[in-house]
Amino acid sequence: MVKVGIIGLGMMGRTHYEAYQNIADAQVVAVSDQDPKRAGGDLSGTAGNVLAGGITRLPMDRITGTTNYLDLLARSDVDVVDVCVPTTQHLEVATAALNAGKHVVCEKPLARTVAEGEQIAAAARTARGMFMPAMVMRFWPQWTWLKGVVSAGTYGKVRSATFRRITSLPKGWYRDGRVSGGAVLDLHVHDVDFVYHLFGTPSALFSRGYSQVSGEIDHVTTQFFYDDVPHVHAEGSWCMADGFGFKMLYTVNFDNATAVYDLAREHPLLVTQGGKTEPVTCESGAGYEIELRYFINCVKTGERPSVVTADDAVMCLKLIDAERESVRSGQIVMFQPG
Repeated sequence: MVKVGIIGLGMMGRTHYEAYQNIADAQVVAVSDQDPKRAGGDLSGTAGNVLAGGITRLPMDRITGTTNYLDLLARSDVDVVDVCVPTTQHLEVATAALNAGKHVVCEKPLARTVAEGEQIAAAARTARGMFMPAMVMRFWPQWTWLKGVVSAGTYGKVRSATFRRITSLPKGWYRDGRVSGGAVLDLHVHDVDFVYHLFGTPSALFSRGYSQVSGEIDHVTTQFFYDDVPHVHAEGSWCMADGFGFKMLYTVNFDNATAVYDLAREHPLLVTQGGKTEPVTCESGAGYEIELRYFINCVKTGERPSVVTADDAVMCLKLIDAERESVRSGQIVMFQPG
């Protein structure tokens, strides 16, 4: 049994805790949060874009809670540390966990800045434990399917790909762009990473966007330039009116088919080919459980994570920096990752 400690019990901490309940080889034995109420197991008031409802109270007869994450890191029975604190705390907490010899999974985005992300990646390279950034779309069933058919050329070459992730402004620290980085970092990061996962590093990009509340870019649309894919766009926003809900979609047009994903539908993924539109059946459930099960299995087998690495997450931060530059300048930015 792999013993897990979760640091940060907000929206994502709760989501990860719920996922671990469905992973037979993992057991959450410790939690930490600066809020004494949450550290005591009361998670009421937390919510998320994708998962509604859920657990509001932890079984503290089986879990030790603390307001000081260093106490959690000092526990010899914690094998894996799951970092779900606000983004500006990732560098401190993730590197401390790595230095303590723990295996570490860290919520997205990897860090608030490229420089901080590079420090985490450097620490991960020399650490005794394994490290994985939680880029969940790489594990989401219908998105894993998309990666598979693109790589295999199942429907021919990709002619266009459009990704859309839009919602209302979340509550709490997300509204402070100095912490969250705005929607361009905290929300749009999912689609930037998946574009990179599908097609590699773009030669250039062009972005338009604006700030609404956070002081950072809260709504962005980006065109990514590739030599072999004519049309790649991604839009991210948390500027929708209150009550709008959460939309997560993609449309990918191939030589011989069109694939459309919409989280809100009964059958989220449909493929149109040869005059017929049919649903595609994928693994059930959200990606959180799948990604955490993958990491727990890596810990058990000793095989370092390869689906996503710290270096991948740093590249994503560099792409987002290029998007910010394009929004500020109004110009196409040639992407030079070095």
